[in-house]
Amino acid sequence: MKTKTNELLEQHQQSRTKCLVYTRVMGYYRPVESFNIGKKGEHKQRIHFKEC
Repeated sequence: MKTKTNELLEQHQQSRTKCLVYTRVMGYYRPVESFNIGKKGEHKQRIHFKEC
């Protein structure tokens, strides 16, 4: 199913760049892409909250 968003992404595919996501692990930051499959799954299940 083609949506307007998908069409825009396809048009600009050449100008897109990879975005690295870092997360804090044991006091330092690591890229999520270096995690094993289990840790990546755990990262996706995390719930983000805003501190009042």
